[in-house]
Amino acid sequence: MVECYLPIGTVFASLADPTRRDILRRVATAELSVGDIAKDYDMSVAAVSKHLKIMEQACLVRKRRLGKQHLIRAHPEGLRDASAWLKQYEALWNERFDRLDQLVKEGL
Repeated sequence: MVECYLPIGTVFASLADPTRRDILRRVATAELSVGDIAKDYDMSVAAVSKHLKIMEQACLVRKRRLGKQHLIRAHPEGLRDASAWLKQYEALWNERFDRLDQLVKEGL
């Protein structure tokens, strides 16, 4: 298994693009060929391949060859680090939402 130790900004930069988020959503449930991915977007296979390269560098997807096809599947390693980073703020957010909820209940 390949370990991913990347700056967390690489993951967030990759996820900043809506096309890449959509691709990740799609390959999270099924392994797809680059051609299958590209047919749902108004862009060339080469453009989709560039998106996939960025996602692969961020450890969000894995690519394997099967004959002439390149098959893509989700690889959650990149998300693990991003999730851990976000988790450290979860207690802060929950505390603030609880305070807001209390203020709303008090009518302030």
